[in-house]
Amino acid sequence: MHNMTETSVPTVAELAADTLRFDSFGLAPEILRALNDQGYVHPTPIQAQAIPVVLQGRDVMGAAQTGTGKTAGFSLPIIQLLMAHANTSASPARHPVRALILTPTRELADQVAENVKAYSRHTPLRATVVFGGVDMAPQTAILRNGVEIVIATPGRLLDHVAQKSVNLSQTQILIMDEADRMLDMGFLPDLQRIINLLPKQRQNLMFSATFSPEIKKLSASFLNNPVTIEVARSNATSENVTQVLYKVEEDEKRDAVAFIIRERGLKQVIVFSNTKIGASRVAVHLVKQGIKATAIHGDKSQQERMAALEAFKRGEVEILVATDVAARGLDISEMPCVINFDLPYNAEDYVHRIGRTGRAGAKGDAISLHTDKDERLLVDIEKLIKQKIVRLQLAGFIATSLHSERKSSSFSDRQERSPRSTDRANDRVTERPVRTYQAPREKVDPWFLKPYEPSTSAATTKPVLNKANNEVAKPQKRAALLGGFASSVKAN
Repeated sequence: MHNMTETSVPTVAELAADTLRFDSFGLAPEILRALNDQGYVHPTPIQAQAIPVVLQGRDVMGAAQTGTGKTAGFSLPIIQLLMAHANTSASPARHPVRALILTPTRELADQVAENVKAYSRHTPLRATVVFGGVDMAPQTAILRNGVEIVIATPGRLLDHVAQKSVNLSQTQILIMDEADRMLDMGFLPDLQRIINLLPKQRQNLMFSATFSPEIKKLSASFLNNPVTIEVARSNATSENVTQVLYKVEEDEKRDAVAFIIRERGLKQVIVFSNTKIGASRVAVHLVKQGIKATAIHGDKSQQERMAALEAFKRGEVEILVATDVAARGLDISEMPCVINFDLPYNAEDYVHRIGRTGRAGAKGDAISLHTDKDERLLVDIEKLIKQKIVRLQLAGFIATSLHSERKSSSFSDRQERSPRSTDRANDRVTERPVRTYQAPREKVDPWFLKPYEPSTSAATTKPVLNKANNEVAKPQKRAALLGGFASSVKAN
């Protein structure tokens, strides 16, 4: 990295796996104290490999399955690198933006900011988060007071750049978190504008659960001889997550979700829907079933989304029904289960969804519902994760929704109207009399069978002579109103 003091740290190979601890990396006492406050002692594989490389100032491409601690893998070393610039001065000029972390969603930005603030709480470094959907004024005030670390979504960051409330000319580290998702959401033009605002000499880090060919092309455009770190096969799912699949009818899916939640006694579960209206309908249905649930999606205001997340984390809401806006970045400790109400259209989103459970070594369940129309999506998912998902029968499940009742009632009506009926009292099948089909008689009007006869009124009339001079009289002009011709017409 440029213009920063490199920290001499041992490599991972020099450290025995059973003795590897956070204090083995040469981190500042203030950082170790913050980690100790949260009970963190041993790093995860991605952290163990990424932290030493980042501390050496190298560019990094970090790929690891979701839930493995990528956030700490890049935030801990950048806090360590910025410690050389930490100061308690009140002057904003002494606190320029030195590290910029970009995320695709507001929820992920907020999650990363919480982690960064927790790790730097005992240092003089300042950090803040900016994202859309909320008032810019409070964000502007914080930025103008000076911060060293900014966590942002691309669009809102460019809004602040336009208002000159943030200056990126002294930024020395750029981090892209969940870069593949940013490309999926169409942020490439914004990313390019932001990169053009940064100094040419800087350290670049890119972390994501997956690396598509598009991401590799983007990384080649701004990373400088990066070190690639992959602690798991690309698109691999965690071995701690048990994946099962239940096949149900489309109109029974909401009842099936409620049944699974009640049967398993589940709390703190995320249910994923492909659409915003679908998420709202599932949440309403669960509430009617006596389950504490709420929905979170793009049509909700940012305040509503944050309030729902906080209520979910506190346990006031048991079920969070979400679109893929919540598939990245949510870190709920010991979440027991996620449910795919819909299989995702993008197979990679399946990996991110089920990565919300089974985090940090804990066990978790990923339950998916599918119908006949989802076969293609299921094939794509299993091809991506390179494994077959276990199919199970949803034993004891009976749909109780009004739609299913109408369907059952309609089926009963059809049975009653059918030629065969069952006498349940004596288990005897009786035959109803069968009516033979008779073609309807064709009605024929005899008038249409008569030969054509010209009408006498249609005969040619002789020309009228003028008795005065034996000349043929000219036809008189006649006018007709809507009511018809007058009975007699006077001569001119």
